[in-house]
Amino acid sequence: MTSSPVDTIRGYLADNEIEHEETTREGDGSTSFSFSLPGERKLQTPVRLDVGSHALGVHAFVCRNPDENHARVHRWLLERNLRMYAVSFAVDRHGDIYLEARLPLASIDPDELDRILGSVLANADESFNAILELGFASSIRKEWEWRISRGESTRNLEAFRGWLEA
Repeated sequence: MTSSPVDTIRGYLADNEIEHEETTREGDGSTSFSFSLPGERKLQTPVRLDVGSHALGVHAFVCRNPDENHARVHRWLLERNLRMYAVSFAVDRHGDIYLEARLPLASIDPDELDRILGSVLANADESFNAILELGFASSIRKEWEWRISRGESTRNLEAFRGWLEA
C-alpha cells in the first residue's frame, strides 16, 4: 500500500528531524507544512509545502525586495533559473524574492523530497550573497562604514570585504 503525499512528507520531515508546523484548511482539505532549512550564507530559509488535490507547491523565501538595481537583480535571477533543478526564482507583488516549484503529487517520494529541498537550500544559500551585493550594496557599504568608524565587529559582513575595501 502506498502512502499519501501528506504522509510521505510528514514521514520525511520526521525522519530528517525537521521541526515543522502542519495546517489543514477546512474549505478544501489542503495541507501545508512550514519549516526552515539551515544554511551557511543565508542562515535560515523559510519553506512552505502546500499539498493540493493534484500538485505539491514549494515556496521558499529568499530575500526581501532589493533596495536598488532591480533590473540587474532580476536579470541575475532569470539567468540563474536556467541552471536550477525543479525550482525557479520568482518575485511576488511586493518585490520579495522566492524559490517556487509545482510538482505532480505522483512524483512525491522521500528521494524526490530530498532532491527538491536540497535544490531549495543550495540555491537560496548559494545565491544569497550575490543578491545582497547586487540589490543592497549601498546599505551594506553604509553599515560597513558605520561599524568601522565605531570599532564595531564586521564579522557578518566579511563576505563583502573585497568590494567594500576597494
